[in-house]
This record gives sequence, C-alpha cells and structure tokens, in this order.
Amino acid sequence: MEFFQLLKKGNISSGLAAIGNLVISIVKWIVAISSGNGTMFATAMHSLADTVNQTFVYTGSVLAEMKPTTRFPMGFGRVINIFCMVAVIVVTVMAYETIKTGWELWQHPKESSDFIINIIVLVIAFLIDGYILFKTMKQILHETKVEAKGNSFALAFKHAKKASPATKLVFYEDLVATLGAIFAIMGIVLAQFFGILKADGIVSIIIGILMLFVAFRVGYDNMIGLIGVKAPAEVEKRIAEILLTDSCVVDIYGMRVIQEGRTYHAEVTVELIKGLTLNEADDLKFKLTDRLLTEPNIADVVLGIIEDDDKKTWLTDQQ
Repeated sequence: MEFFQLLKKGNISSGLAAIGNLVISIVKWIVAISSGNGTMFATAMHSLADTVNQTFVYTGSVLAEMKPTTRFPMGFGRVINIFCMVAVIVVTVMAYETIKTGWELWQHPKESSDFIINIIVLVIAFLIDGYILFKTMKQILHETKVEAKGNSFALAFKHAKKASPATKLVFYEDLVATLGAIFAIMGIVLAQFFGILKADGIVSIIIGILMLFVAFRVGYDNMIGLIGVKAPAEVEKRIAEILLTDSCVVDIYGMRVIQEGRTYHAEVTVELIKGLTLNEADDLKFKLTDRLLTEPNIADVVLGIIEDDDKKTWLTDQQ
C-alpha cells in the first residue's frame, strides 16, 4: 500500500511523458526501418531517449518522496537530481548518434519511401508531444504558483527554472520533441517535393544539436542541485512574511534556505521583542517552526531566537 502511495506522489509529467514517448518511439522505429528515412531515424532516437529519460526521472521522483530514515535523516530529495544526471548521459549519447547519422546523410543523401506514413506518424507524434508539453507547462505554473494569465508558454518558459528537476527535464525534452517533429516534417517535404535530399541530414543534425542543448541545460541545473543551491528569492520572501506576521517577531537576524530536489531546508534566526520569558520565547519558537513546516516543500526548519538588537537587519539585506 505504501509503495502505491509513493507512485502517486511521483512526478505526473514525467510519468505521462514516458508512456506517451514509448508509444511514439515504437511506431517511429518501425517506420524508420521500413522507409529508411534518416529524419525519422533521428526523431525515433529522440523519442527513445525521452522514454528512457522520463522513466528514470519518474522513478527518481518516486524515490525522492521516501521518508527520512535514521541513516538518511535529511531525506532523499537529491535522488531525483542523480536520476536526472543519468538521463542527461542518455540524451548526450543519443544526440551524438543522431548528429552522426545526420552527417552521414549530408555526405551521402538518399531517397526514402513511405512519404504518407512518415508524415502521418510525425503529425501524431507532434500532437502527443504537444499535449504532454501543454500538461507540463500547466505543471510548471502549478509548482511555481503562477496564475495562468496571458501566454502560458511564455510564463512556463520564464518560470521553468523554479520548477522541480523532473518537471524541468520533461518540459525541455518535450519542447525539443515538438520542435523536432515540425523540423522532421519540413525535411521530409523538402526531400520529397523539392528534391533537396540533404535536408534529411540537416534536420537530423538540428535535432541532435537541440538534444545536446537539453543535456546541457538539465545537466547544469541538476549539478548545482546536487551541490546544494540557494532557494529562489520568492521562497525566502515567503518565509520572512510568515515569521514577521507574528507580533512578537521584530526582525530576521539571518536566513539560509537550501534547495534540495524540490524541497527546502531553512535555517533562520529571528529577533523577538524584549521582555519575553524563556518559556514564552520557547513556545513561540515551536509555534513558528510548526507554521513554516505547513508550507509546501519545506522539509525541515532550524529556528534560532535572539532578543531584538534594535537594528533592521532583514530590511537592509533586501535593499
């Protein structure tokens, strides 16, 4: 029962994307082998890479939800970063193979068959990847608590860096997959109707380069995630607002919030009004700690308390 509960907590976007890309990759491989089309081979490689990656990412997101243990008291938040790094390696290898195939097709262009089947498969792939991309954009806006006003794509792209590692990977991969399907259609049409056979190789190289972009972008994000990165300013601001709403809290002496996966570890020292007894200050400390722990994705809080030093430290730090 606990295992199924963990599965439900896994990243929905990556799970959905893994299933969708598995179906797409199987169909693309069948068509690529039967038609000998290089562009279809490139998109099939990309879809296969996406399937493997997103399966890894979903598994990592599930494991990251496991409760802390005696041996691992900080929990398993960074497991998702490790799985994403493995996915980056897969993308890089697939990108190399795609560029290599594209270069060979550029040097030795050849005609392919089954034009109609190729186009139908790519249109279906575009629709499936487009739908997954749309759902992932919604997931980004949900995770970053951004209201979907205006252009959802622009908002998702702007706030993607604040989303969970799994959601970011799915967003970038499906963005490339959707663009890849468009480029592939263009390449096949150019080769079929205009006789530009080298378009097949060019499109394959472009798709491979886009895959390398995904590998770099996701790899960098997860590398700093493994090291331990400062939480976004919005998270610190939210923590400060919660603490300063209490009438006994005068100022925030210091704050450090570390992001681990999609969870945050907060260390804060607050200044309290003068004249409180030790019992009153102690009770307030536990009350504020419990309040912070009710916030989404805040895994643990270390709260220190000192008496007001008559200096506005927090306001100075924010200027």
